[in-house]
Amino acid sequence: MNFPFRPRHLARAAAFSLLTLLPPAAFGAEAVLQAPGADAALEERLRGASASVAASGETNVQELLAAALSDYRTLVQVLYDAGHFSPVVNIRLDGREAARIQPLNPPKSVSKVEITVQPGPRFAFGAAELAPFPQNSEVDIPKGFAPGQPAGTGVIRDAAIAGVKAWRRAGHAKARVSEQNITANHLQDRLDARLRLAPGPKLRFGRMRIDGDSSVRDDAIRRIAGFPSGEEFHPDLVAKSATRLRRTGTFSTVALSEAEQPNPDGTLDFTAQVEDLPPRRLTFGAEISSSDGVELSGSWMHRNLFGAAEKLRIEARLSGIGSSNDIDGRIAVRLDRPAALGPDDLIFYLAEAERLDEEHYTATQLLAAIGARRTFSDIFFAEAAVGVSSTLATDVFGKRRFKYLAGRIRAEYDARDSRVNPANGFFLQGGATPFIGIDGSKSGLQLKGDGRAYSGLGADDRIVLAGRLQMGSVIGPSLSEVSPTLLFFSGGAGSVRGHEFQSLGVPVGTGTAGGRSFLALSGEVRGKVTEKISLVGFYDIGFVDADSVVSGSSARHAGAGLGLRYDVAGIGPLRLDLAYPVDGGSEDGLQFYIGIGQAF
Repeated sequence: MNFPFRPRHLARAAAFSLLTLLPPAAFGAEAVLQAPGADAALEERLRGASASVAASGETNVQELLAAALSDYRTLVQVLYDAGHFSPVVNIRLDGREAARIQPLNPPKSVSKVEITVQPGPRFAFGAAELAPFPQNSEVDIPKGFAPGQPAGTGVIRDAAIAGVKAWRRAGHAKARVSEQNITANHLQDRLDARLRLAPGPKLRFGRMRIDGDSSVRDDAIRRIAGFPSGEEFHPDLVAKSATRLRRTGTFSTVALSEAEQPNPDGTLDFTAQVEDLPPRRLTFGAEISSSDGVELSGSWMHRNLFGAAEKLRIEARLSGIGSSNDIDGRIAVRLDRPAALGPDDLIFYLAEAERLDEEHYTATQLLAAIGARRTFSDIFFAEAAVGVSSTLATDVFGKRRFKYLAGRIRAEYDARDSRVNPANGFFLQGGATPFIGIDGSKSGLQLKGDGRAYSGLGADDRIVLAGRLQMGSVIGPSLSEVSPTLLFFSGGAGSVRGHEFQSLGVPVGTGTAGGRSFLALSGEVRGKVTEKISLVGFYDIGFVDADSVVSGSSARHAGAGLGLRYDVAGIGPLRLDLAYPVDGGSEDGLQFYIGIGQAF
């Protein structure tokens, strides 16, 4: 007997509580869904939402009947969202309508579940009204919420959200939909939707209470959040306070929730719920290339050193292991104090010792600095520091010591869609390091820039075009009057693959010095072979010059090659690049590079 199920029959789902008494079935059931008259996209949505289809192969009658009864509501809701407001849904277990089966007298087994959905006609909006709106404000109402447009509960819901959002952005934190009058005219296939908004009073931020088991002091949490007590309510300010807390890297969970009711004085209190990450973290990295040997790096970090989310980070690096050069080493200690100058600022202290044994020079340098960072947004920050450095270097000009009082200004804008495996967006980084000589050392200015751009092509960005531009310049002293650590070389994994690390510089006598200017261009085509494996073709070219600006007569070299990437969830792709010199007179031969993450 055909039993059409309409939305009014949904009360029958209350029988779920009796399903635990049903006996199990002996064989798995096949579930089939048909939707005559529905387009392919709607049929796929119905099939994906169906609990009965998901339970295909189930042997337990309890589960099958429960899935069938829940599907009545679920499938009707899918149809309503798609604008079909007069559907008929039949769900039969071995030919018996599921809604007619008594929970206390079920079949002993079920071999087939047949779902038939008749969507009915697609309704259009007759009336589509939403009011009132705040004055002098833009309301992002969906274009589909208008007379004559295809109707659907999803569009109505989006329109209501847009109206409430507009009032909240105007300071009315407790705005809501107070009335909704939705009428379906089945004779004309028309849906009339009239929504009334209640903005409530305009409110100001009140107090921020703190809830959660955190070892960070409450006063530090409030200072870092920069909660805008007394200011007019705006949801962006709430999000900004939460972002500041997350930015410290101390908390695993940060949530700011508003009180149910405002205070009599027109303020609205919030509760900050925070949970801490483990206070300590240890990391390790490795990279290998045929020219540079093995590089090992590691770091240890404490996220909450003194109870105010101070971050202490100790980094160490050893490189050149197995190469023709001696081993290089670096150790650095940095302490960050968040909100030391304001909620978007931090102060940092830095101490660093480094030993470099490069192809054309050796150097031992010590550095101590203090600086401040301002975070303007999630993708843009700038920092400035001042410090002193001492470098003992030996190069083609002999052995010398350089002492500087140096400043550093650096800014970074990262608009990539991923830091480890970007497919779209761009990255910009620039820095200026003015240095004042001490004890006879010459003064000058070093400039550096790094720009990267990415563009994904095809479905799911299966092909990615990537480009990089690096440049640098030293203004002021001559080559012999500046520390070789401030000069520029080209070659290796970070500039021109296919040539040995720092193989290109400026000829001086029988040796080579770093240049006062540098320019490198890199291009890559990355193509997915599978979801995990990608192939890469690349070309790099680099220029170095004794003057402060690269010119057409500058020394240059280039390399090209192929790469393989294997994506590892959470850490990015494992990288293997094979590169060969194509310009520059190099006899280095084939070079290989292994690492984690894209080359840039």
